[in-house]
Amino acid sequence: MLTSHVSPLTTLLNDYLCRMVPHPIILFDGVCNYCNAMVNFIIRRDKKKVFRFAPLQSEAAQKILLQNHLPQINFDSFILVENDKIYQRSDAALRLYNKLPWYWKWTQIFWIFPKFIRDGVYNVIARNRYKWFGKKDQCMVPAPEVRERFLL
Repeated sequence: MLTSHVSPLTTLLNDYLCRMVPHPIILFDGVCNYCNAMVNFIIRRDKKKVFRFAPLQSEAAQKILLQNHLPQINFDSFILVENDKIYQRSDAALRLYNKLPWYWKWTQIFWIFPKFIRDGVYNVIARNRYKWFGKKDQCMVPAPEVRERFLL
């Protein structure tokens, strides 16, 4: 869980951003080392600053999960919120990569595989992510230069 108290003003701002900002939002497991590495990977390649991020454990992400009737504990997928739609597992990953620079467009070939195969591979990684990559005691704290891209 996030360790800092979230002010009412921050909550209002996050609510506004979730509704009004046309940026896709990536909800990720904030204590997962692999998930944090992927967020940093995306930030480095997202030169146009298309994406916004929220740890699944944050107040902003919990509101999005609640509004969309998604589990608020036992996270087994990152979630992409785009144009008021929710994408999970391989669908979320492929949509995300499609918004990265042109040299990541090759990943779109994976759409040819049936969803049950794509999600099967995704689920194996998701189930083993803590064992293979480790886990933190608390959510990552965004660096000051990317802080404005995080909804907390």
